Amino acid sequence: MHIRLAAVLPTCAALLLGGAPAVADTPITYTDQGRALFSFAVPDFWAVRTGGPREIEDTELGDPRAVARVIGVRPVTDDGAWMGFVSPAGVASIDGGLRYLQDIDKFLVKDPNVSETVTTQIGGLPARVIRGTGTREGRGVNFTATVIDLPRDRVAVIIAVLRDGADPAYVDDLNAVFASFRSAQ
Repeated sequence: MHIRLAAVLPTCAALLLGGAPAVADTPITYTDQGRALFSFAVPDFWAVRTGGPREIEDTELGDPRAVARVIGVRPVTDDGAWMGFVSPAGVASIDGGLRYLQDIDKFLVKDPNVSETVTTQIGGLPARVIRGTGTREGRGVNFTATVIDLPRDRVAVIIAVLRDGADPAYVDDLNAVFASFRSAQ
């Protein structure tokens, strides 16, 4: 079989110069003790960072707070958007997830002002979504805190932060990550 290079080049050039864009997101699976709990897709050109369970200290009260394994994602080129995913052990319901958020909220967003709380479904599972504004590292942010009720007495807690002045296209990326969320159980 012989392929003529002259016939292929115009097709490749058309795709590279604005033809149909390719969509290639990276699937990520959150596991705990070897058991898959949920998965989601990270957009291209977003970085993934993981960390195991740890304790962070409340500097005002001096008491440690347990934080479950965290998977964080953000655009590679700037810090205008960020998402964090956890599934804290021992938290078995949406109400428990909301209490967990109250324990760690000061580490996520300072001076939070909740503008909306919605009960919905994400990935076909019951969820509670809290939207609002605040500050993070001295800059204004919009945030979404989400608790998703997973099977087998677990929850997924997802925080999405969009800094003031961030590229508005990040909203589409954040929404696509939420749309890709699936329980692994």
